[in-house]
Amino acid sequence: MADWNRGNGAVDDMLDVENKRLAENLAGKVSRLKSLAYDIDKEAEEQNMYLDGMDSNFLSATGLLTGSVKRFSTMVRSSRDNRKIMCYVSIGLVLVFFLLYYLVSRIQS
Repeated sequence: MADWNRGNGAVDDMLDVENKRLAENLAGKVSRLKSLAYDIDKEAEEQNMYLDGMDSNFLSATGLLTGSVKRFSTMVRSSRDNRKIMCYVSIGLVLVFFLLYYLVSRIQS
């Protein structure tokens, strides 16, 4: 009977050691997950702030474009008899747009 208790104690010790090893392994994984969750939270906050800034930039750009379209349509309505000048102005605006697009794409890359 003494051998049985001693053998059982050795198994218990072995199980305790295994349990502690697994608990430490699990604690390390939990710590890593907490760190990742914190990093994700910070990144989400930074992206939200960036998008909020983009919203105000988008609204100002929309206002600028709306005003430009209104001015252009007023100019088109006021000079219906001078179509040649309007054709040159339209071509000039398209060329300016492509030039600005090219310049912005060169700056960003």
